Amino acid sequence: MADGRDQAAPALTRLGVVLTDRGSRYAVTGAPAASRQDIDAVLAELKTDRSYAKATHNTWAAVLPTGGLKADDGESGAGMVILRMMEREGLRDHVIIVTRWYGGKKLGGDRFRRVQDAVRAYFDHLGAKSL
Repeated sequence: MADGRDQAAPALTRLGVVLTDRGSRYAVTGAPAASRQDIDAVLAELKTDRSYAKATHNTWAAVLPTGGLKADDGESGAGMVILRMMEREGLRDHVIIVTRWYGGKKLGGDRFRRVQDAVRAYFDHLGAKSL
């Protein structure tokens, strides 16, 4: 069909909850993405799972042929953390989403370390997949 609705859902790699800190839970998800439309489709697919749709933050970054994009979703600065890690790793045409369910205690600067830990878990998973 020419209306674009016949496309398959994006192929998400969802690692689920990879760590917890003071009650907050973090999950990481990623998928190939070559455009903003691809990113939007990945986010929409992720949020079909009610727990992800209700998460406190779905922070993401992507490195596309046109450059880097990011969104903090209320977790100020977290999108840039993901973007910088992707650029250093050389991961292109991909989006990574770090999801946080707030656990009732502020983490301060540790929240950035938890985002980094989640992204590293995703990189480790990608590396293991390519072996």
